[in-house]
Amino acid sequence: MGWTGRIAAAAALLALVGCGLGQTRLNPLNWFGRDSSERIEAAAAVPTRPVVDQVVSLSAAPMPGGAIISTVGLPPTQGFWEAQLVRLPTEAPGTLLLEFRILPPIEPKPAGTQPSREVLAGTFISDQDLAGIRTITVQGRQNRRSIRR
Repeated sequence: MGWTGRIAAAAALLALVGCGLGQTRLNPLNWFGRDSSERIEAAAAVPTRPVVDQVVSLSAAPMPGGAIISTVGLPPTQGFWEAQLVRLPTEAPGTLLLEFRILPPIEPKPAGTQPSREVLAGTFISDQDLAGIRTITVQGRQNRRSIRR
């Protein structure tokens, strides 16, 4: 292997190592930080598809062509189903605002424990839709969670 090959191999190795170090922007696992929570006033619910009471967690996983946004919501009782993240218009530049909507149970259900009430929702956001987005926010009736790039 000549000098050119060795230099290219060393450069490739340094680039690969750089992706795994700390909080570098090159590492796709560091594109979105940890989620944070803030209290909000009760959001207006759509009667046929109400908004979940609380957003428990929020994460973004980079994927080829975009990111998968996944979140856990906490309704008041068991039996809520068909969760959906619905994009809302926002006036804040660089912010993607999603609302966690969910269908209520067909017949009344007990409250149960928190783990038994948790409902998962997720959506794929393409790189084109993420262009210029610095903050992703998912809101429920009582709170909203945000992650930042």
